[in-house]
Amino acid sequence: MKVESWLFMLLGVFFIPVAVVYGFMVDWQEHVGYLALMLLSALCLMVGVYLHFTGNRIGPRPEDRLDAEVHEGSGEQGHFSPWSWWPLVLGLACFFGFLGLAVGWWVFLFGAGLAVIALVGWVYEYSRGDHAH
Repeated sequence: MKVESWLFMLLGVFFIPVAVVYGFMVDWQEHVGYLALMLLSALCLMVGVYLHFTGNRIGPRPEDRLDAEVHEGSGEQGHFSPWSWWPLVLGLACFFGFLGLAVGWWVFLFGAGLAVIALVGWVYEYSRGDHAH
């Protein structure tokens, strides 16, 4: 994960001067642009730091080593739920949340309620029903 972490951290550092230059170009009057670029920088730095610490914790992957062979990356890569409908419900909740910011707060509250239901359903998906462990 070394390449990914450095890529995100370098992007985070890159967007700081871009935001400052953008702020000077608009004479600090248009607040959305430079604040969005600063938040983008912070997001890139957070992802880069997370990947850096995770890479140190789990060690080098086969993709990170030059002497790795193809078969070293085979096998189970994680746990996925191909039959789960909860990501779709959570996506709809996010849609209603962002729509509520543009249309009205009552739509946002509907989206927030639906998001709580979707998150609880997704987290407890393997605790009950056909796929309980």
